[in-house]
Amino acid sequence: MKPSKNTLRIVTFTLFILISCAKHAEAFDLDLTVDDDIRKNYNSSQLVKDTNTEELDSLPELPEKLKNETLRKEVKTSSYSLPPVKSVTTGSIKISKGTSFNVINVGKISDWQRKGTVVKFKTNAPVYKRKYTIPASTVFIGEVIESHQPQVSCNGGLVVIRIRSMVYKGQTIPLNAYITRANSKIIFLNNIKGERKYLKTVWKKGNWGRSLFNRMLTLTINLGGDGSTILLSPFPFLYGTLCFGANTIISPITAFFQKGGHVSINSGSLFRIKLLDDSYIN
Repeated sequence: MKPSKNTLRIVTFTLFILISCAKHAEAFDLDLTVDDDIRKNYNSSQLVKDTNTEELDSLPELPEKLKNETLRKEVKTSSYSLPPVKSVTTGSIKISKGTSFNVINVGKISDWQRKGTVVKFKTNAPVYKRKYTIPASTVFIGEVIESHQPQVSCNGGLVVIRIRSMVYKGQTIPLNAYITRANSKIIFLNNIKGERKYLKTVWKKGNWGRSLFNRMLTLTINLGGDGSTILLSPFPFLYGTLCFGANTIISPITAFFQKGGHVSINSGSLFRIKLLDDSYIN
Protein backbone atom coordinates (compact mmCIF):
# COMPACT_ATOMS: atom_id res chain seq x y z
CA MET A 1 0.00 0.00 0.00
CA LYS A 2 1.53 3.29 -1.10
CA PRO A 3 1.44 6.28 1.21
CA SER A 4 -0.76 9.17 0.15
CA LYS A 5 0.60 12.43 -1.17
CA ASN A 6 -0.45 14.33 2.00
CA THR A 7 1.49 11.91 4.19
CA LEU A 8 4.63 12.35 2.08
CA ARG A 9 4.29 16.11 2.30
CA ILE A 10 4.03 16.04 6.11
CA VAL A 11 7.06 13.72 6.46
CA THR A 12 9.13 15.86 4.10
CA PHE A 13 8.22 19.08 6.01
CA THR A 14 9.11 17.45 9.36
CA LEU A 15 12.52 16.31 8.11
CA PHE A 16 13.21 19.82 6.81
CA ILE A 17 12.47 21.35 10.22
CA LEU A 18 14.72 18.84 12.06
CA ILE A 19 17.64 19.44 9.71
CA SER A 20 17.30 23.25 10.14
CA CYS A 21 17.28 23.00 13.95
CA ALA A 22 20.39 20.80 13.89
CA LYS A 23 22.29 23.30 11.75
CA HIS A 24 21.40 26.25 13.97
CA ALA A 25 21.62 24.55 17.39
CA GLU A 26 24.74 26.57 18.12
CA ALA A 27 22.62 29.75 18.21
CA PHE A 28 20.92 28.60 21.41
CA ASP A 29 24.16 28.40 23.44
CA LEU A 30 24.26 31.04 26.21
CA ASP A 31 27.14 33.48 26.26
CA LEU A 32 28.45 33.18 29.82
CA THR A 33 31.67 35.07 29.30
CA VAL A 34 30.30 38.28 30.83
CA ASP A 35 29.17 36.46 34.00
CA ASP A 36 32.63 34.87 34.31
CA ASP A 37 34.31 38.29 34.19
CA ILE A 38 31.95 39.64 36.90
CA ARG A 39 32.65 36.70 39.21
CA LYS A 40 36.45 37.15 38.80
CA ASN A 41 36.36 40.88 39.71
CA TYR A 42 33.60 40.66 42.37
CA ASN A 43 34.58 41.69 45.95
CA SER A 44 31.78 41.34 48.49
CA SER A 45 33.75 43.19 51.22
CA GLN A 46 33.31 46.50 49.37
CA LEU A 47 29.50 46.40 49.54
CA VAL A 48 27.65 48.87 51.85
CA LYS A 49 25.23 47.07 54.10
CA ASP A 50 21.73 48.50 54.41
CA THR A 51 21.71 48.02 58.16
CA ASN A 52 24.80 50.20 58.70
CA THR A 53 23.34 53.70 59.42
CA GLU A 54 26.27 55.23 61.30
CA GLU A 55 27.45 57.18 58.24
CA LEU A 56 23.92 58.48 57.62
CA ASP A 57 23.56 59.57 61.25
CA SER A 58 26.81 61.53 61.05
CA LEU A 59 25.55 63.73 58.19
CA PRO A 60 25.04 67.44 59.11
CA GLU A 61 21.47 68.67 59.75
CA LEU A 62 19.64 70.94 57.34
CA PRO A 63 19.86 74.69 58.07
CA GLU A 64 16.92 76.07 60.11
CA LYS A 65 15.88 78.35 57.25
CA LEU A 66 15.62 75.42 54.86
CA LYS A 67 13.72 73.38 57.47
CA ASN A 68 11.18 76.16 57.95
CA GLU A 69 10.68 76.56 54.21
CA THR A 70 10.12 72.81 53.88
CA LEU A 71 7.59 72.81 56.69
CA ARG A 72 5.73 75.76 55.21
CA LYS A 73 5.42 73.95 51.90
CA GLU A 74 3.92 70.93 53.63
CA VAL A 75 1.27 72.94 55.46
CA LYS A 76 -1.93 73.24 53.49
CA THR A 77 -4.95 75.31 54.55
CA SER A 78 -8.38 74.51 53.15
CA SER A 79 -10.20 77.66 54.32
CA TYR A 80 -9.62 81.02 55.91
CA SER A 81 -9.58 81.12 59.69
CA LEU A 82 -8.77 83.82 62.20
CA PRO A 83 -5.36 83.62 63.87
CA PRO A 84 -5.56 82.12 67.36
CA VAL A 85 -5.30 84.44 70.34
CA LYS A 86 -1.85 84.09 71.87
CA SER A 87 -1.86 83.95 75.65
CA VAL A 88 0.94 85.03 77.95
CA THR A 89 1.23 83.00 81.15
CA THR A 90 4.05 84.90 82.84
CA GLY A 91 4.46 88.45 84.04
CA SER A 92 4.82 90.57 87.14
CA ILE A 93 1.18 91.78 87.05
CA LYS A 94 -1.84 89.60 86.42
CA ILE A 95 -5.05 90.98 84.95
CA SER A 96 -7.70 88.47 85.94
CA LYS A 97 -10.40 87.34 83.55
CA GLY A 98 -13.67 89.15 84.08
CA THR A 99 -11.91 92.50 84.50
CA SER A 100 -13.71 95.33 82.69
CA PHE A 101 -12.39 98.57 81.20
CA ASN A 102 -14.35 101.64 80.13
CA VAL A 103 -13.02 102.91 76.80
CA ILE A 104 -14.07 105.07 73.85
CA ASN A 105 -13.83 104.11 70.19
CA VAL A 106 -11.24 105.73 67.92
CA GLY A 107 -13.03 106.09 64.59
CA LYS A 108 -16.57 105.29 63.52
CA ILE A 109 -17.94 101.75 63.84
CA SER A 110 -20.61 100.54 61.42
CA ASP A 111 -21.96 97.42 59.76
CA TRP A 112 -20.24 98.50 56.53
CA GLN A 113 -16.93 97.36 58.02
CA ARG A 114 -15.90 93.97 56.69
CA LYS A 115 -14.67 90.94 58.57
CA GLY A 116 -11.03 91.41 59.57
CA THR A 117 -11.22 95.20 59.89
CA VAL A 118 -9.07 96.56 62.72
CA VAL A 119 -10.84 98.82 65.21
CA LYS A 120 -9.23 100.76 68.04
CA PHE A 121 -10.35 101.94 71.46
CA LYS A 122 -8.62 103.96 74.15
CA THR A 123 -9.11 104.87 77.79
CA ASN A 124 -10.19 108.48 78.23
CA ALA A 125 -9.10 108.46 81.88
CA PRO A 126 -6.74 106.40 84.06
CA VAL A 127 -8.13 103.05 85.19
CA TYR A 128 -7.13 102.32 88.78
CA LYS A 129 -7.00 98.70 89.86
CA ARG A 130 -5.79 97.06 93.06
CA LYS A 131 -2.22 96.30 91.94
CA TYR A 132 -1.83 98.33 88.80
CA THR A 133 -3.05 101.39 86.91
CA ILE A 134 -3.91 101.59 83.23
CA PRO A 135 -2.90 105.10 82.07
CA ALA A 136 -5.21 107.37 80.10
CA SER A 137 -5.06 107.00 76.30
CA THR A 138 -4.00 103.34 76.56
CA VAL A 139 -4.92 101.78 73.22
CA PHE A 140 -6.95 98.57 72.89
CA ILE A 141 -6.88 96.94 69.45
CA GLY A 142 -9.80 94.88 68.25
CA GLU A 143 -10.93 93.10 65.11
CA VAL A 144 -14.29 92.71 63.39
CA ILE A 145 -14.92 88.97 63.36
CA GLU A 146 -18.41 89.13 61.85
CA SER A 147 -20.65 91.75 60.25
CA HIS A 148 -23.65 92.15 57.97
CA GLN A 149 -25.93 94.97 56.89
CA PRO A 150 -29.68 95.17 57.60
CA GLN A 151 -31.69 92.22 56.34
CA VAL A 152 -35.33 91.52 55.49
CA SER A 153 -37.88 90.81 58.21
CA CYS A 154 -36.74 94.15 59.68
CA ASN A 155 -33.56 92.55 61.00
CA GLY A 156 -30.92 95.16 61.79
CA GLY A 157 -27.23 95.21 60.90
CA LEU A 158 -24.62 93.38 62.96
CA VAL A 159 -21.04 93.98 64.10
CA VAL A 160 -19.10 91.55 66.33
CA ILE A 161 -15.74 92.74 67.68
CA ARG A 162 -13.10 90.76 69.54
CA ILE A 163 -10.38 92.65 71.45
CA ARG A 164 -6.96 91.18 70.56
CA SER A 165 -4.35 93.29 72.37
CA MET A 166 -3.54 96.30 74.52
CA VAL A 167 -0.61 98.70 74.11
CA TYR A 168 0.59 99.23 77.68
CA LYS A 169 3.61 101.53 78.19
CA GLY A 170 5.09 100.53 74.84
CA GLN A 171 4.35 96.81 75.28
CA THR A 172 1.79 94.98 73.15
CA ILE A 173 -0.09 92.76 75.61
CA PRO A 174 -2.20 89.96 74.03
CA LEU A 175 -5.81 89.97 75.22
CA ASN A 176 -8.93 87.92 74.68
CA ALA A 177 -11.83 90.23 75.45
CA TYR A 178 -15.29 91.11 74.17
CA ILE A 179 -17.67 94.08 74.34
CA THR A 180 -20.42 94.32 76.96
CA ARG A 181 -21.50 97.93 76.30
CA ALA A 182 -21.58 99.88 73.05
CA ASN A 183 -22.66 103.50 72.83
CA SER A 184 -23.68 103.23 76.52
CA LYS A 185 -26.12 100.38 75.71
CA ILE A 186 -25.87 96.86 77.10
CA ILE A 187 -24.66 94.33 74.51
CA PHE A 188 -25.62 90.65 74.72
CA LEU A 189 -23.38 87.88 73.35
CA ASN A 190 -20.93 90.47 71.99
CA ASN A 191 -23.39 91.28 69.17
CA ILE A 192 -23.74 94.97 68.34
CA LYS A 193 -27.12 94.96 66.60
CA GLY A 194 -28.91 97.56 64.54
CA GLU A 195 -32.46 98.45 65.45
CA ARG A 196 -35.04 95.78 64.73
CA LYS A 197 -38.00 97.67 63.27
CA TYR A 198 -40.62 95.00 62.72
CA LEU A 199 -43.22 96.24 65.22
CA LYS A 200 -42.60 99.86 64.24
CA THR A 201 -42.94 98.96 60.57
CA VAL A 202 -46.17 97.02 61.17
CA TRP A 203 -47.62 100.02 62.98
CA LYS A 204 -46.43 102.38 60.24
CA LYS A 205 -47.93 100.20 57.51
CA GLY A 206 -51.27 100.33 59.34
CA ASN A 207 -51.41 104.14 59.42
CA TRP A 208 -53.28 104.31 56.13
CA GLY A 209 -56.11 102.03 57.32
CA ARG A 210 -56.47 103.83 60.65
CA SER A 211 -56.48 107.25 59.01
CA LEU A 212 -59.13 106.21 56.47
CA PHE A 213 -61.30 104.66 59.17
CA ASN A 214 -61.20 107.88 61.22
CA ARG A 215 -62.22 109.97 58.20
CA MET A 216 -65.09 107.62 57.33
CA LEU A 217 -66.25 107.58 60.93
CA THR A 218 -66.32 111.39 61.02
CA LEU A 219 -68.24 111.42 57.71
CA THR A 220 -70.78 108.92 59.05
CA ILE A 221 -71.38 111.07 62.12
CA ASN A 222 -71.86 114.18 59.98
CA LEU A 223 -74.29 112.38 57.64
CA GLY A 224 -76.20 110.98 60.56
CA GLY A 225 -76.74 114.48 62.00
CA ASP A 226 -78.58 115.58 58.90
CA GLY A 227 -81.99 114.04 58.48
CA SER A 228 -81.80 114.05 54.69
CA THR A 229 -78.58 111.97 54.58
CA ILE A 230 -79.16 109.62 57.48
CA LEU A 231 -79.73 106.73 55.07
CA LEU A 232 -76.21 107.18 53.60
CA SER A 233 -74.42 107.40 56.93
CA PRO A 234 -73.71 103.62 57.37
CA PHE A 235 -71.89 103.30 54.00
CA PRO A 236 -68.79 105.40 54.81
CA PHE A 237 -68.49 103.60 58.13
CA LEU A 238 -68.65 100.18 56.49
CA TYR A 239 -66.11 101.21 53.83
CA GLY A 240 -63.68 102.54 56.45
CA THR A 241 -64.08 99.38 58.55
CA LEU A 242 -63.35 97.06 55.61
CA CYS A 243 -60.25 99.04 54.55
CA PHE A 244 -58.99 99.21 58.12
CA GLY A 245 -59.39 95.42 58.57
CA ALA A 246 -57.69 94.61 55.26
CA ASN A 247 -54.82 96.98 56.06
CA THR A 248 -54.39 95.44 59.51
CA ILE A 249 -54.13 91.95 58.02
CA ILE A 250 -51.73 92.89 55.21
CA SER A 251 -49.36 95.17 57.17
CA PRO A 252 -47.58 92.33 59.08
CA ILE A 253 -46.89 90.59 55.75
CA THR A 254 -45.58 93.67 53.95
CA ALA A 255 -43.48 94.62 56.97
CA PHE A 256 -41.67 91.27 56.76
CA PHE A 257 -39.98 92.37 53.52
CA GLN A 258 -38.60 95.59 55.00
CA LYS A 259 -35.09 95.97 56.47
CA GLY A 260 -34.00 96.98 59.95
CA GLY A 261 -31.65 99.75 61.05
CA HIS A 262 -27.93 100.14 60.42
CA VAL A 263 -25.21 99.93 63.07
CA SER A 264 -23.56 103.34 63.12
CA ILE A 265 -21.61 104.47 66.20
CA ASN A 266 -19.70 107.74 66.03
CA SER A 267 -16.16 108.15 67.28
CA GLY A 268 -15.79 108.93 70.98
CA SER A 269 -18.76 106.80 72.10
CA LEU A 270 -18.54 104.93 75.39
CA PHE A 271 -17.72 101.20 75.29
CA ARG A 272 -16.94 98.62 77.94
CA ILE A 273 -14.74 95.61 77.29
CA LYS A 274 -14.40 92.50 79.46
CA LEU A 275 -11.59 89.94 79.56
CA LEU A 276 -12.38 86.32 78.78
CA ASP A 277 -8.95 85.02 79.89
CA ASP A 278 -6.22 86.06 82.29
CA SER A 279 -3.53 88.35 80.93
CA TYR A 280 -0.10 89.38 82.25
CA ILE A 281 2.01 92.53 82.01
CA ASN A 282 5.56 93.23 83.13
